[in-house]
Amino acid sequence: MRIEMLNKLARKKIFTIDEATKITGLDKNTLKVLLSRLEKRGWVERIEKGKYIIIPLGAEKGEYTLHEFIIGSLLVKPSTIAYWSALNYHGFTEQIPNTVFVQTTTRKKRQDLRIFGVRYKIIRIKPEKFFGIEKIWIEEFQVPITDREKTVIDCLDKPRYCGGIIEVAKAFREELDTEKLREYALRMDNSAIIRRLGYLCDYFEVSIDLPKPKTRNYILLDPTMPGEGHVDSKWRVMVNVELEGLE
Repeated sequence: MRIEMLNKLARKKIFTIDEATKITGLDKNTLKVLLSRLEKRGWVERIEKGKYIIIPLGAEKGEYTLHEFIIGSLLVKPSTIAYWSALNYHGFTEQIPNTVFVQTTTRKKRQDLRIFGVRYKIIRIKPEKFFGIEKIWIEEFQVPITDREKTVIDCLDKPRYCGGIIEVAKAFREELDTEKLREYALRMDNSAIIRRLGYLCDYFEVSIDLPKPKTRNYILLDPTMPGEGHVDSKWRVMVNVELEGLE
């Protein structure tokens, strides 16, 4: 029965208890007992509660794993790889984050996970902010990831998930689609994003048409850093990080 069940599940490589129930026709209690035995034999590995991967023949237990982006995309639905992880993937930063950042619109009980030695951070956002996603191929899997411009906008929205403004500012040394940047920034409906984007575009001499802030209040260019620096009255931003040298 074990070999027959593995053959049925092997086509998916990754499966949930519910999927295994449908594929094998076994009830959940019987299935859980079998999966526990298979895990002890090193034939399957549990990713998290109710989610498993098939271990290929010849692979050592505890040594085989899937690419962290594949696992991250399976932790919650819908999901997309985002923030610092996407910044690095798109080549905007040379810094390799020690956490995989996963964006979703779904509530998940645990936002911080460690699987196969890799840390995962689940960030929940409003459904209207969940867009600008493309698919990339990794090890026979299609993995969702925010596109170049949405990655920049997301990081301007939540700089704490990208290592701060310095990391996202590096993206402006590359070729960006300014129409997309503008469209995404306006779609996010967040004045702070527009002001940070406006300031960075001015600094890097990127031409973009953005509405000027109507408020008299100032925001920090980088909310992860102390509130000290010079002010930019055009965008109503306190420039509290040093960008010199990034040009």
